[in-house]
Amino acid sequence: MNEEMLNLKPAKVFYYFNEITKIPRPSKKETLISEWLEKTGKALGLPTKRDKVGNVLISKPATPGKENVTPVIFQAHMDMVCEKNNDTDFDFEKDGIQTYIDGEWLKAKGTTLGADDGIGMALALALLDDPDLQHGPIECLFTIDEETGLSGAKALEAGFMSGKMLINLDSEDEGQFFIGCAGGKDTVATLTCDYEAIADLEEKEHKFYKVTVKGLQGGHSGDDINKGRGNAVKLLTRLLWNGYCDYDLRIIDIQAGNLRNAIAREGFAHVAIPAVNAESFEAYIREMDATYKSEFHTTDAGVTVILEPAEAAKDVLEETFQIDLLNALLVCPHGVQAMSQDIPGFVETSTNLASVKKNGDEIIITTSQRSSVESRKQAIVDKVSTTFWMIGADVVSGDGYPGWNPNPDSEVLRVLVDAYHNLFHKEPQVLAIHAGLECGLFSEKYPGLDMVSIGPTLRGVHSPDEKLEIKTVQMCWDLLVEFFRLLK
Repeated sequence: MNEEMLNLKPAKVFYYFNEITKIPRPSKKETLISEWLEKTGKALGLPTKRDKVGNVLISKPATPGKENVTPVIFQAHMDMVCEKNNDTDFDFEKDGIQTYIDGEWLKAKGTTLGADDGIGMALALALLDDPDLQHGPIECLFTIDEETGLSGAKALEAGFMSGKMLINLDSEDEGQFFIGCAGGKDTVATLTCDYEAIADLEEKEHKFYKVTVKGLQGGHSGDDINKGRGNAVKLLTRLLWNGYCDYDLRIIDIQAGNLRNAIAREGFAHVAIPAVNAESFEAYIREMDATYKSEFHTTDAGVTVILEPAEAAKDVLEETFQIDLLNALLVCPHGVQAMSQDIPGFVETSTNLASVKKNGDEIIITTSQRSSVESRKQAIVDKVSTTFWMIGADVVSGDGYPGWNPNPDSEVLRVLVDAYHNLFHKEPQVLAIHAGLECGLFSEKYPGLDMVSIGPTLRGVHSPDEKLEIKTVQMCWDLLVEFFRLLK
């Protein structure tokens, strides 16, 4: 721990953040931080309760004369993403985060800082522990397991909290107010492979290749889906489909993409080509390498297609099975499906063809769908599912999580915007995010809850490069104080 942090302003916020950094809190292992929050609330003499999964709610009655002011909930999540550099000796289940100040930024030594969302918790606790703040009824909700499943928000019971407005303290850009987010769902298709022997094919002599698409940026399937980046699954499928049509290409193995919430960056296929077509196929791959570089010269200039000799094989995917697979992958939607009707430039609905992987005798295709409109999220899930049902795949969609539909007429937004203008003499950006926030689940469990998401500036989150811009914490604190001054 770094006691130097205690000299930062606002002092009480950084006091609590310093305390939080001492407590291990990996996702799904929040017992220590949950118990500490409960003890802290009770030590402040405030009504405190913890539910069966570990979510904690601390309440603070209104100051005299403010009893009729609209009750406000402040919300942050307990868990942190646990990433470290390879050369850092650190145990996230036992050790406290080692922080240090680097100019205008607060950082950690070789690990994630955990300001996502430790600084949100610290802001909420400082509000509870400020005897001079004039305010209406306050509730501070601290949820578990936001980073790996939103399970704390999912398990939240109706009636656990009673406020009418909610300020989520989990955003990462000071001066940006978020009023909507996408809901999400994963859809996975599984096919059992059919094979045939190369010895039984009409052309007996074959050459074997490994075709690789790589060098793409990839990115977050929510935040980056509208940036025109290439998808390795799509680009590889295009090569294989044309390779089959024009050069009698047959697939032995295919592996492309990785995480469900990431745009596929690379992939490869092990293929067989009749020897008589090998030379023209090699020329085709060189041509497509140039084509992809041209098509993505701005958004994914590093894309490359590599063709290498590969080991011989005895079996390939049966022809009809291969045709069905490639047709489905080729037509499966990927990318932005609809833009918001309420917020200019905001992606409303998208789908990500995340990965296709041959695992033994199965091919598993993973996709994820997002939308800030629940009915449209289900519509794109149905479209993707039907794509693979038509070729006989076993298709399963998870429960997912709901979107948070933007409300530009939000009262909590209006008061925050007025407060921001009063303090900083400029307008904040009012946005929605095409990724998941816990607010989507709150809106489902508490219909009519008026919500905004804000926070200080963070960079490099979910990596050892995570850092917190110190001055923006004071700006956030001042904004909350002014918000209470204006709230009626």
